[in-house]
Amino acid sequence: QNQEQNTWLLSDFISEMYFNMLRNLQRFGWLIPYLFGSSPAVCKTFVGDQSTDMEEFDASTFYYPYATSVRMGDIGYQNNKEYEAGFKACYDNLNVYIASLTRAIETPYPKYEEIGVVVNGEYRQLNANILQIENEYYSTVRPKQAPIDNEKPTLALRDRGVQYVELRSLDVNAYDPLGIDAQQLRFLESFLIFCLFLDSPRIGTNETREIDQNLTLAAHHGRNPALRLHRNGRAIGLKKWAAEILDSMQGFSEILDTVQTDGAYSHALEAQRQAVADPDRTPSARMLREMRENRESFHEFARRLSEEHYDYFTTTRLSDERLAFFTNEARDSWDRQRRLEASDTVPFNAYLTRYFAQA
Repeated sequence: QNQEQNTWLLSDFISEMYFNMLRNLQRFGWLIPYLFGSSPAVCKTFVGDQSTDMEEFDASTFYYPYATSVRMGDIGYQNNKEYEAGFKACYDNLNVYIASLTRAIETPYPKYEEIGVVVNGEYRQLNANILQIENEYYSTVRPKQAPIDNEKPTLALRDRGVQYVELRSLDVNAYDPLGIDAQQLRFLESFLIFCLFLDSPRIGTNETREIDQNLTLAAHHGRNPALRLHRNGRAIGLKKWAAEILDSMQGFSEILDTVQTDGAYSHALEAQRQAVADPDRTPSARMLREMRENRESFHEFARRLSEEHYDYFTTTRLSDERLAFFTNEARDSWDRQRRLEASDTVPFNAYLTRYFAQA
């Protein structure tokens, strides 16, 4: 009722509600790699000559025995200089978020200055700041607004507010040709709505560290039955916390089921309850189990499934209507590419200066 009587502009109200959702998606974000993580192992070439605490699965594969999503762990998508550089994106509200990113993309960082920007006539990096561009900031979830032409993302957000949320912690579903299936999508829809409507206080420094720690713990050791996460300064078992979240989602799933005659949202929720109760039902556990049974390295496993998906798409026939649609889209894309390249007469350094000068 309080929100219905709010006198904000609609775009400001929408952005504020999105940021409520975003904060909760961070708080509970560890649940996504646990349920849907599909990268419990990596090829040794990914690590290279760097030291690692991962175990050897076989001659060409590293893994953690209880891992869910190494991609979301400390060797994956991380902002490794955040704490060292004193920067962390702030999700209090849209204006503060924009200000924190703007500070990062305009503040020089000494270690990057040592690398240099243009050396011997060649670009080594776009600039020597904490972040070179906004999209370089890795996070499990980000507010987005579609840019117009070469508009900077922060300016698009400032001028038109949040248009949608980008959930970046979801691994590709290795077992589905499309990379995701309908049951996952239904669960995620319920989860996002749950995060939208749940109370969402501001995130302080201590909770920020807990969020980062919980994500890494779930990514590296999420299927360990004894794993404990951090919540408000206290330890709590992952399974206990996950069960609480899923129980709280029940009502939202039932409401969404009013548009489905088969209870699809409740079925999707129940499937994840089973995965919480039995970690062997998670995709990451299934992947490692198959690798052991087939005596496959991670590379061989990935190649096998890739070839199966290739066969699926090459043997699946599109309707004449859909085929014509995609053919026309491809032709239009090529035409736009040719026009864009033909009109590209600005030197790169001039383009870069113009891009960063947007205000």
